[in-house]
Amino acid sequence: MSHGHDGDHGEHDELTGAAYWDARYRESDRIWSGEPNAVLVKETDGLEPGRALDLGCGEGGDAIWLARRGWRVTATDISQVALDRAAAHAAEAGVAEDRIDWQRHDLGETFPDGTYDLVSAHFLHSYDDMPGERIMRSAAAAVAPGGVLLIVGHSGWPSWQENPHPGVHFPTPEEVLAGLRLADGDWEVLRCEEHERIQQTPDGQTGTRTDNTVKVRRLTP
Repeated sequence: MSHGHDGDHGEHDELTGAAYWDARYRESDRIWSGEPNAVLVKETDGLEPGRALDLGCGEGGDAIWLARRGWRVTATDISQVALDRAAAHAAEAGVAEDRIDWQRHDLGETFPDGTYDLVSAHFLHSYDDMPGERIMRSAAAAVAPGGVLLIVGHSGWPSWQENPHPGVHFPTPEEVLAGLRLADGDWEVLRCEEHERIQQTPDGQTGTRTDNTVKVRRLTP
């Protein structure tokens, strides 16, 4: 899995997993803006920096932003091309090498070790057989007591795009939350909602996109 500010499917439909994402990143020198996701900036305001896990880090925009604010980040992606590019961007930004641990993971197969004060997954969408709910449950299991899990995803296709993949289901925030199977009494739900944002269309016009945010905190025993 890989991400950026969107999880849109491009060319290379015949490829899956690492091959697809490596090919996608090789299409240009930069796929994403390099800026952190806006919801990450908003929802981490006031959190004490600690250990963070960025799932599907792409070219490193979120991980670099967190590291520059005092977090020690483990950043994962399925694409080694993306990880190499992200590490280069971190160096260009003056982020010390020991602030971010770049790890290649196909999250359907392997998952980073340890527990974290923040686990962040932005637009971790895929159109293959990626076991999304199981990965999100692994993400929840990696949250330390008192820590936060932040999941942001698309709620549907953008306003300017016809549905090119009729079999694709974008889960509602309630479905995302239910899929985590959180134990009663162990978690506090801080946010479970949809939000609309303005986005530039491929032809330079303005359109809208609806995303969802799920933010939960593991309670301290």
